[in-house]
Amino acid sequence: MNIGIYIYDNAEVLDFSGPFEVFSTASRVCTHNTPFNAFLISQTGDIVTARAGYKVLPNYGFHNHEKIDVLLIAGGDHSDEINKPEVIDWIALQSSKSRIVASVCTGAFLLAKANVIKSHKVTTHWEDIPALQTMFPKLEVVKDVRWVDEENIITSGGISAGIDMSLHLVSKLYSNDLAEKTASKMEFGWRKNKPHCSLS
Repeated sequence: MNIGIYIYDNAEVLDFSGPFEVFSTASRVCTHNTPFNAFLISQTGDIVTARAGYKVLPNYGFHNHEKIDVLLIAGGDHSDEINKPEVIDWIALQSSKSRIVASVCTGAFLLAKANVIKSHKVTTHWEDIPALQTMFPKLEVVKDVRWVDEENIITSGGISAGIDMSLHLVSKLYSNDLAEKTASKMEFGWRKNKPHCSLS
């Protein structure tokens, strides 16, 4: 299953690195097959400068990426991205083709701008909940949860919450046993937060 993670300048490092580590580790510890192929996508495919000058070379750009089964939008300083029609149109198109769409932190703003989330239950970083609710008042923005799973949309809180959400995705898409083994391999205390969850 192809996990396409969208990154951009000033993306939060752990918002994309955390999920990437979860899916790549899950594939390493799985004894039966390689269930996940995680890759990073930027608009052009050129080097992205994430938070604090962290430079990343994505695997692909919009023009040459593989088919995406799970689209994951990283958070960070999204103020430029949300005003780029080509980015918003790409998110909308890929979301319509993907089995699952997910966001970490402020990635939810990009999903909302692309009309991928309209009146869904969602969450984001606790600091950004008021802004998300104000900008997109039809959303039901949920507080005090690590992630929200509704239909084929999964949104998480900030930074480390994206790791919790990604482990939930491993559980949902493959098995809880693999998710537990992945968390153990990562020496990560998986926080299962009784999310608002509607599994399809």
